Amino acid sequence: MKVRGANILYYPFEDASGMTTTRSLNGIPFLGPWANRVADGAIMANGKKWPLNEGSGTLRLDANGLAIHGMLWASPLWKVFEKGHDVDSAWVTSRLEFWKHPDLMTNWPFAHRYEMTHRLTKGVLEVSTAVTNLSADPMPVAVGFHPYFNLPGIARDESVAHIPVRSHVETDSRLVATGELKPVDFADVMPLKDHRFDDGFTDLMPGPDGRTIFYVEGGGKKIEVTYGPKYKVAVIFAPPGQNYICFEPMAAVTNGINLFADGKYPGLQWISTGETWSESFWVAASGI
Repeated sequence: MKVRGANILYYPFEDASGMTTTRSLNGIPFLGPWANRVADGAIMANGKKWPLNEGSGTLRLDANGLAIHGMLWASPLWKVFEKGHDVDSAWVTSRLEFWKHPDLMTNWPFAHRYEMTHRLTKGVLEVSTAVTNLSADPMPVAVGFHPYFNLPGIARDESVAHIPVRSHVETDSRLVATGELKPVDFADVMPLKDHRFDDGFTDLMPGPDGRTIFYVEGGGKKIEVTYGPKYKVAVIFAPPGQNYICFEPMAAVTNGINLFADGKYPGLQWISTGETWSESFWVAASGI
């Protein structure tokens, strides 16, 4: 995403062709049908348990052997459904019909469809996602995004971050949520030279419009990421030795589907049969 010629997303390729041959953290990956990790090798929903099928070739496993970030982070199955422009904006809508692909359905037993629109309006990027449940059972919502932001020409340690959250999502040694929450122990604006993150947060602090604004700022430059109200969880990823920060919009905490089944996470969102869940987040830059 270039602003006056400078990319505000971490993107280590010369052009898009590099993404087809090299796996690298970059851009704004979509994480679905679940974001982050699923524990215990299974999905539990509607009183049933479905073991994950590692032989399907669709799972990505972390260092602990846990399925992470769903099955669509590098999927070639998206099809452009619509594109257009008007005097203020330009947009493209892509569709993925999940239910048509048995190798995907073997690890997520809910027929459904995604429609995702990227719309640029007067310098603000809106990423809107609609998930339609085509199955006979209610479907849990655990999607998310993993954007990588960097302030052009500014070292991350020379910037501050605004993280308007009240509760930290406690995890075990595998970074799987336990169901416990603790109050955050930092100010909502903090220097990044003193903080490194790989943490989930909830109880976001929205404005009057129900949206919550995160930002990174330094050297007079600023990137804002605004969550719509159905993105109830924020994962912040700012590891040592890297110049990016990730404000990750999430519909649920890590392993939220299974935590709900265990009675430890009442906040899980669901889609009734034939219904659609939809939400947006927005990215804007200033001073670039």
